[in-house]
Amino acid sequence: METTTLGIGSRVEHPHFGKGVVVDVSSETYTIWFKSQNAAKSINKDYELKIIQATEATAEGQAAGITLSDIEQALDNILERRLHEMQIVPMGNRWNNGTLILKPGDDTQSKEVPLETFFHKIVMVRDRMRLIEQKINAHKVLTPEEKVDLQQYVSGVYGSLTTFNVLFKETHHQFKGAGAKE
Repeated sequence: METTTLGIGSRVEHPHFGKGVVVDVSSETYTIWFKSQNAAKSINKDYELKIIQATEATAEGQAAGITLSDIEQALDNILERRLHEMQIVPMGNRWNNGTLILKPGDDTQSKEVPLETFFHKIVMVRDRMRLIEQKINAHKVLTPEEKVDLQQYVSGVYGSLTTFNVLFKETHHQFKGAGAKE
């Protein structure tokens, strides 16, 4: 690599990890976020990286006062906002104005629920399961093995809910269990 110290925001290419962005600079290494890895890697400053676009470093090795902590906080804010956005999920047309009838085995009164109401509750369960899944994957203390273990439970819940896929108009909104491919 050139003798120039790259600043935060510099875009580089690594022969194995692909394209990345410098997100932190220390005295001996660059911390580079690689999209292909969905992770940041520490790379020695002496390593031969292809520079796509260099950002000048300040005396502290920072560009424009942005730190790795600033980037993490910005990502957390964006993810938090996105997790709480309501997505309109259409129900299959044939179910419009339909009714779910819960009929007990004994002679007690049955319960009728509008399918739109039931469908809305199913979508809320799906969205909350996705939130749990994202929180597991982003958890800073859990080991990768613990994340995989918890993820298997989430996939099992999705698999249990595939019965309700018939209500969804579009297949990309449906539940997918552990055996399904995205």
